[in-house]
Amino acid sequence: MKKAEETGITLLFLPPYSPNLNIIERLWKFTKKQILYAKYYDSADIFHQTVKSFFDNINGKCNKDLETVLALNFQLFDEIDIAQKLTA
Repeated sequence: MKKAEETGITLLFLPPYSPNLNIIERLWKFTKKQILYAKYYDSADIFHQTVKSFFDNINGKCNKDLETVLALNFQLFDEIDIAQKLTA
């Protein structure tokens, strides 16, 4: 921590669970929305096949949606925001 301060780096600690910062969590949420929500599968085999088919064809069918879901848009903090968060 001291080394970070010496080099002008401000450490901002994240909560232990930050799904919005983990890109695989965003992909999983998108997947569930596409193949799971409000749908019923008669058997585990049908469900597994649906998941496999979804990932086999994801690039062709969902490119535009994936660009939005998996975009590396993270909130950036300026020095004032960081100072406020550190003193709160």
